[in-house]
Amino acid sequence: MENNVSLYKTVSKASGPILYKDRKSKFYAYTFAVTEEKDVKPIIESLRKKHATANHVCYAWRIGIEEQRYRANDDGEPNNSAGIPIYGQIKSFELTNVLIAVVRIFGGTKLGVGGLISAYRTAAQLALESSPIIEKSVKVNYQLSFGYPLLSKVMRVIKQNPVKIINQDMSMDCILVVSINISDASQVKNQFKSINGVSIVKLNK
Repeated sequence: MENNVSLYKTVSKASGPILYKDRKSKFYAYTFAVTEEKDVKPIIESLRKKHATANHVCYAWRIGIEEQRYRANDDGEPNNSAGIPIYGQIKSFELTNVLIAVVRIFGGTKLGVGGLISAYRTAAQLALESSPIIEKSVKVNYQLSFGYPLLSKVMRVIKQNPVKIINQDMSMDCILVVSINISDASQVKNQFKSINGVSIVKLNK
């Protein structure tokens, strides 16, 4: 990973609804930034409450950088007629850490499987076209352990590089957890290693 992917695309914030209509059925499409699967259920439940008359709340998500996971949910629509077309747009826009939900309010005319696929795909596409899509740097976290006399040297490396301290424990020796852009990780790691007495361990995210 460190030598391959250094950037990924996602949405910077939630957006929507975008309304798409097809033969009197209304499709309200939303996008959300999510990083954990547990984030999804509360969002879907809130949409069900917001659209109390909706027949279906279909959605798809993809989460993860190095190892990506996804799920597509038809919520009672014919098999693969809603969730998979929505997920197809996530893939088309090359996004991750994103959830797209499309709320359907039935208009009285059946669209057929082909019509549903087209409608959900189009609604998801319109939602993403109106969403703030950004590129983010892939981060890698390291734990640094060292004695107090080395603190000034370690801090000098941190200040001279794009390194963010995300946790610290100074109760005994110094333990810092730092986040580094993966594109800079190898170089910065070597700078820490050059300080005699500093232990550096990569953390699993």
